[in-house]
Amino acid sequence: MADIAPILHVISPLRHVSPFDVNMALDAGYTTIVPYPDVRLDEVTDLTQDMMFSRPPSHAARTGLFIGGKDAGLALDMADKAAGALFPPFQISIFVDPAGSFTTAAAMIAEVEKKLRTTRPEGLSGAKVQVYGATGVVGGIAAVIAAQAGAEVTLVSHREIEAVEAKAREFKTRFNVTLSTAAARDDAEKRALLPDAEVALACGKAGVQILTREHLASAGKLLVAADVNAVPPSGIAGVEALDDGKSIGGKAVGIGALAIGHLKYRVQHELLKRMRDTDTPLVIGFEDAFSLARSLSL
Repeated sequence: MADIAPILHVISPLRHVSPFDVNMALDAGYTTIVPYPDVRLDEVTDLTQDMMFSRPPSHAARTGLFIGGKDAGLALDMADKAAGALFPPFQISIFVDPAGSFTTAAAMIAEVEKKLRTTRPEGLSGAKVQVYGATGVVGGIAAVIAAQAGAEVTLVSHREIEAVEAKAREFKTRFNVTLSTAAARDDAEKRALLPDAEVALACGKAGVQILTREHLASAGKLLVAADVNAVPPSGIAGVEALDDGKSIGGKAVGIGALAIGHLKYRVQHELLKRMRDTDTPLVIGFEDAFSLARSLSL
């Protein structure tokens, strides 16, 4: 296949394909990248068939489909549509990573698990994890990954609880994970919730501090706090972007956005390289990203 150039088709339901994903693909060695913005779900099957039938079957795997956007559920539905269009021998490779959320969430949970094992040898199994910003694309998938790894996960809403209850029902149906829900709309509700947390994940809007030092003072069982927000102020007080296990008081350590981002970059880069070089078709989702993140974080 050395004489057949790998092609990456990038589809997104948004008006623009992510420049981040294009840059990542170029860094991973793709030289032909074709963007498709404003793609509707009902267009995915036809687009996929145009990709798969335009090359000899022996070269089909060198054709990659990357699915972006900012909606995890829609991206997964698009992946299902694309996968449903495939059949032997016309099988291309598919990588789902909307807004980089799957690789970011995978890196976040892998780093949390690694740090957690230093004080909790069983790692995530049975650990009480609270996800703040849980309705966002990173927070939701991080919750699913943690739950699949055995954690007892609570989705925390900064508004009414109905938003996270809907998300918990969706994830139960889609991934067969059971997630608890809670509302933390003010300081008092955060202080009441945090005493149970062994892990706190901040996945909220950039530039918003979700947990202050006063909130953390009530988190007596906290072991790991991780934040994906690189825009000041940090999402969790005392956790800076470059922190990679720095003590933030008591037994707790912090993991910052750039520490998570470094692993996320390695994971996405490696998965794109695998898809570029494969001789057999791949379908890459957040489970694959987490498996790789775990191995790279050792």
